[in-house]
Amino acid sequence: MENADKDDDWSEPGDEAWWTGIRPWVIDYLRSQGVVHRRVGERPAWLISPIVSIWAIESFDQPDWVGWWVICGDLPTDYCSSDGCRHPRLALRRIVASWQQALAQHRPGDKKIACTGIGADLADMLKARADILDEWADDDGLWPEHRYGDIR
Repeated sequence: MENADKDDDWSEPGDEAWWTGIRPWVIDYLRSQGVVHRRVGERPAWLISPIVSIWAIESFDQPDWVGWWVICGDLPTDYCSSDGCRHPRLALRRIVASWQQALAQHRPGDKKIACTGIGADLADMLKARADILDEWADDDGLWPEHRYGDIR
Protein backbone atom coordinates (compact mmCIF):
# COMPACT_ATOMS: atom_id res chain seq x y z
CA MET A 1 0.00 0.00 0.00
CA GLU A 2 2.39 2.62 -1.22
CA ASN A 3 1.62 6.31 -1.03
CA ALA A 4 0.39 7.92 -4.21
CA ASP A 5 2.97 9.90 -6.13
CA LYS A 6 3.03 13.46 -4.82
CA ASP A 7 2.91 14.74 -8.42
CA ASP A 8 -0.43 12.96 -8.81
CA ASP A 9 -2.07 14.82 -5.92
CA TRP A 10 -5.82 14.78 -6.59
CA SER A 11 -6.96 16.58 -3.46
CA GLU A 12 -7.82 20.24 -3.35
CA PRO A 13 -5.81 22.84 -1.42
CA GLY A 14 -6.75 22.59 2.26
CA ASP A 15 -7.96 18.99 2.00
CA GLU A 16 -4.81 17.55 3.55
CA ALA A 17 -5.39 19.20 6.93
CA TRP A 18 -8.92 17.76 6.97
CA TRP A 19 -8.08 14.17 6.05
CA THR A 20 -4.92 14.14 8.18
CA GLY A 21 -7.17 14.86 11.16
CA ILE A 22 -9.64 12.14 10.12
CA ARG A 23 -7.04 9.33 9.85
CA PRO A 24 -6.57 8.87 13.65
CA TRP A 25 -10.35 8.71 13.98
CA VAL A 26 -10.42 5.87 11.42
CA ILE A 27 -7.73 3.98 13.35
CA ASP A 28 -9.57 4.41 16.66
CA TYR A 29 -12.85 3.36 15.05
CA LEU A 30 -11.33 0.13 13.69
CA ARG A 31 -9.91 -0.63 17.13
CA SER A 32 -13.32 -0.04 18.75
CA GLN A 33 -14.93 -2.42 16.25
CA GLY A 34 -12.32 -5.14 16.81
CA VAL A 35 -11.28 -5.16 13.15
CA VAL A 36 -7.97 -6.99 12.77
CA HIS A 37 -5.92 -5.30 10.07
CA ARG A 38 -2.51 -4.05 9.11
CA ARG A 39 -1.95 -0.52 7.79
CA VAL A 40 -4.48 2.23 7.21
CA GLY A 41 -3.89 4.17 3.99
CA GLU A 42 -1.75 7.26 4.49
CA ARG A 43 -4.45 9.24 2.68
CA PRO A 44 -8.03 8.49 1.68
CA ALA A 45 -8.68 6.37 -1.36
CA TRP A 46 -11.45 8.87 -2.22
CA LEU A 47 -12.86 12.01 -0.64
CA ILE A 48 -15.06 15.02 -0.95
CA SER A 49 -13.66 17.37 1.66
CA PRO A 50 -14.88 18.15 4.29
CA ILE A 51 -17.82 15.79 3.97
CA VAL A 52 -16.73 12.24 3.27
CA SER A 53 -13.60 10.13 2.98
CA ILE A 54 -13.15 6.47 2.15
CA TRP A 55 -10.06 4.73 3.48
CA ALA A 56 -8.37 1.54 2.30
CA ILE A 57 -7.43 -0.76 5.17
CA GLU A 58 -4.77 -3.40 4.58
CA SER A 59 -5.81 -7.00 5.11
CA PHE A 60 -4.17 -8.83 7.98
CA ASP A 61 -4.27 -12.15 6.10
CA GLN A 62 -3.18 -10.79 2.70
CA PRO A 63 -0.51 -8.10 3.13
CA ASP A 64 -0.53 -5.30 0.52
CA TRP A 65 -4.19 -5.98 -0.32
CA VAL A 66 -7.24 -4.07 0.82
CA GLY A 67 -9.20 -6.08 3.37
CA TRP A 68 -11.60 -3.39 4.54
CA TRP A 69 -12.97 0.01 3.57
CA VAL A 70 -13.91 2.70 6.11
CA ILE A 71 -16.15 5.69 5.45
CA CYS A 72 -15.66 8.69 7.71
CA GLY A 73 -16.51 12.39 7.74
CA ASP A 74 -19.65 14.42 8.40
CA LEU A 75 -21.65 11.21 8.57
CA PRO A 76 -21.63 8.01 10.59
CA THR A 77 -18.30 6.18 10.49
CA ASP A 78 -18.78 2.68 9.10
CA TYR A 79 -16.84 -0.05 7.36
CA CYS A 80 -17.27 -2.99 5.02
CA SER A 81 -15.24 -5.94 3.85
CA SER A 82 -13.47 -5.67 0.52
CA ASP A 83 -14.72 -9.11 -0.55
CA GLY A 84 -16.24 -8.52 -3.97
CA CYS A 85 -15.61 -4.83 -3.44
CA ARG A 86 -12.19 -3.84 -4.76
CA HIS A 87 -12.82 -0.14 -5.39
CA PRO A 88 -13.87 2.70 -3.04
CA ARG A 89 -16.86 3.41 -5.27
CA LEU A 90 -18.15 -0.11 -4.71
CA ALA A 91 -17.48 0.27 -0.98
CA LEU A 92 -19.56 3.44 -0.94
CA ARG A 93 -22.40 1.63 -2.69
CA ARG A 94 -22.19 -1.29 -0.21
CA ILE A 95 -22.21 0.95 2.86
CA VAL A 96 -25.07 3.09 1.53
CA ALA A 97 -27.07 -0.06 0.77
CA SER A 98 -26.54 -1.29 4.33
CA TRP A 99 -27.74 2.05 5.71
CA GLN A 100 -30.79 2.00 3.45
CA GLN A 101 -31.61 -1.54 4.56
CA ALA A 102 -31.23 -0.57 8.22
CA LEU A 103 -33.53 2.40 7.69
CA ALA A 104 -36.11 0.18 5.95
CA GLN A 105 -36.09 -2.19 8.95
CA HIS A 106 -36.41 0.65 11.47
CA ARG A 107 -39.72 0.69 13.32
CA PRO A 108 -41.30 3.36 15.54
CA GLY A 109 -40.23 2.80 19.11
CA ASP A 110 -36.84 1.33 18.17
CA LYS A 111 -34.09 3.08 20.11
CA LYS A 112 -31.42 2.37 17.47
CA ILE A 113 -31.41 2.03 13.69
CA ALA A 114 -30.92 -1.71 13.19
CA CYS A 115 -27.28 -2.80 13.20
CA THR A 116 -25.87 0.71 12.66
CA GLY A 117 -25.84 1.52 16.36
CA ILE A 118 -27.11 4.99 15.45
CA GLY A 119 -29.82 6.46 17.66
CA ALA A 120 -33.33 6.52 16.22
CA ASP A 121 -33.38 10.31 16.63
CA LEU A 122 -30.78 10.49 13.83
CA ALA A 123 -32.79 8.52 11.26
CA ASP A 124 -33.53 11.61 9.15
CA MET A 125 -29.85 12.56 9.12
CA LEU A 126 -28.81 9.03 8.11
CA LYS A 127 -31.37 8.98 5.30
CA ALA A 128 -30.19 12.36 4.00
CA ARG A 129 -26.54 11.22 4.05
CA ALA A 130 -27.41 7.92 2.36
CA ASP A 131 -29.39 9.71 -0.37
CA ILE A 132 -26.58 12.14 -1.26
CA LEU A 133 -23.91 9.43 -1.11
CA ASP A 134 -26.04 7.27 -3.40
CA GLU A 135 -26.16 10.14 -5.90
CA TRP A 136 -22.39 10.65 -5.63
CA ALA A 137 -21.76 6.94 -6.20
CA ASP A 138 -23.65 7.27 -9.51
CA ASP A 139 -21.79 10.43 -10.60
CA ASP A 140 -18.95 9.35 -12.95
CA GLY A 141 -17.41 12.81 -12.69
CA LEU A 142 -16.57 12.20 -9.03
CA TRP A 143 -14.60 9.03 -9.73
CA PRO A 144 -11.54 9.74 -11.86
CA GLU A 145 -9.54 6.53 -12.19
CA HIS A 146 -6.25 8.17 -11.20
CA ARG A 147 -7.62 8.65 -7.68
CA TYR A 148 -7.41 4.94 -7.07
CA GLY A 149 -3.87 4.02 -7.95
CA ASP A 150 -2.07 2.77 -4.89
CA ILE A 151 -4.14 -0.23 -3.75
CA ARG A 152 -4.76 -3.43 -5.74
